[in-house]
Amino acid sequence: MNTVRTRLSGYGRRFHPIGLSGALMFFAWSMTPSLLPRAWYLQGVATGIGVATGYGIGCLLAWVVRRCGIRPQWSPRARRIGWWTLAGAAVIVVPTFLVLGSWWQQIIRDLVGVPRASGSFYLLVVLIAVTVALLLVAAGRGVRTGTNRLTRFGTRFVPVPVARLSAVVLALMLGVFLVNGAVYQVLLGVAERSAESADGGTADGVTAPVLPERSGSPESAEPWDSLGREGRTFVAGGPTADQIESVTGEPALTPIRVYAGRESADTIDGVAERVVAELERTHAFDREALAVVTTTGRGWVNSNVAGAFEYVNGGDSAIAGMQYSFLPSPLSFIADRETPQEAGQALFEAVHRAWSARPESQRPKLVVFGESLGSYGGQAAFASGADIVARTDGALLVGTPNFAQPWGRITADRDPGSPERLPVVDEGRNIRFASRPDDVDLPGTWEFPRVVFWQHASDPITWWSFDLLLREPDWLREPLGPDVDPGMRWIPFVTFWQVTLDMVFSADVPAGFGHSFGPEAADLWVDILAPEQWDETSTVRVRDALTGIGPQD
Repeated sequence: MNTVRTRLSGYGRRFHPIGLSGALMFFAWSMTPSLLPRAWYLQGVATGIGVATGYGIGCLLAWVVRRCGIRPQWSPRARRIGWWTLAGAAVIVVPTFLVLGSWWQQIIRDLVGVPRASGSFYLLVVLIAVTVALLLVAAGRGVRTGTNRLTRFGTRFVPVPVARLSAVVLALMLGVFLVNGAVYQVLLGVAERSAESADGGTADGVTAPVLPERSGSPESAEPWDSLGREGRTFVAGGPTADQIESVTGEPALTPIRVYAGRESADTIDGVAERVVAELERTHAFDREALAVVTTTGRGWVNSNVAGAFEYVNGGDSAIAGMQYSFLPSPLSFIADRETPQEAGQALFEAVHRAWSARPESQRPKLVVFGESLGSYGGQAAFASGADIVARTDGALLVGTPNFAQPWGRITADRDPGSPERLPVVDEGRNIRFASRPDDVDLPGTWEFPRVVFWQHASDPITWWSFDLLLREPDWLREPLGPDVDPGMRWIPFVTFWQVTLDMVFSADVPAGFGHSFGPEAADLWVDILAPEQWDETSTVRVRDALTGIGPQD
């Protein structure tokens, strides 16, 4: 027992009091509210990272002070008082902010309309946080030990400053190689093989279409088995002509949905050409409106956005999509940001060439839409917002990630006085931003073509950026959105990890919050396309049908 106590005491003395003070401060900050409610175990991870960060910053500050020649000589009594003061602060701060953190999370849950969770689970936050923090501190110490040894070895050949700099550079290069090289490639390969295997399945209740207007049907050149799991769901879904007629009260056509799977061709361009061939086969260029959708990850399309487009056009429409990856969106978000752009550009350019080849009077309206990685990839076909306006008849870009362009440039160049979360661009002449449908109702004239960026103030996918580490963004400096906790504040390092972990369940909230976009797509398509003889009652009926309480049910 004495041996264990001695070891624990020795281990505890290895921690710097200034570092522990920083850790305690970051513990409290990590409990503050962010964009969305977090599960208790994610809170534990966020807190653990925050504690380790605070400890590291505290140790860094102490090191800087020592390097400046300030080395206070504290008496044993003063040291004891300092340690007891720190312990007393921890006894007060930790339980207080556990309670506050649980309370803040309940407020956010009420705000986004999800059930409250038991606050008792927050007792486990401390256990997870301490474990994560100790692991990160141990890793940091391991790196420090390694660089010190490399430095000692290097001093045999070069001066100490050169040896230390070389050791740090070598350690960084080795870390990058391990994380972004060997380990990254192995994990990515395993993930892709697993995802490819899962892509062979079909969702429950999804059956092959028999109508010629759909890819995967008997008349289609794209075999049902080649479309991928999400592609099969897409072509087999959506409203029928009868359902559209029952909602709109007007004669309707069967909507066209064409799609090609990743394995249908050797290249992204080849897959895009197969989609165009399906458009030609189904006579999609003879429809009133043609939409090019860039999918997310392994091929998903938001059924609300697609279905609303078809209802608003009375079925006189076609949607073209393709699969470009086997990876689900979260992995594509981290590991592969090039392929979505290649796919978005390849598909739009292929469709645009075929569309442009027709006489102008015989062309359908050409629109684009996409959500998340789909919005990111779809925008790659355009150099600017003006380019979107010039080359399309409208666009609905949903839940755009922060790194997407031209979204980033459009947002940065917004009219003075307009907020980052809902920018006004050129007084809303062609491009408008919306969190709710009525956000597009600006004073000026909305000219055609109309482009809408649909984004929520509480969506971490849209607001996550490495800049959050050290710079307060405008969307937190300005008045917060109505779906964001009024108590949210930017805290260096802490906010970055909070928003990072908010992304994990960003779509698992009711429509209208986070990264969940639902039947309000009908309102936005009506605004973009302005169909004739359409009224608010028709929009409500479409929303009800998409929700499942109308004739589509």
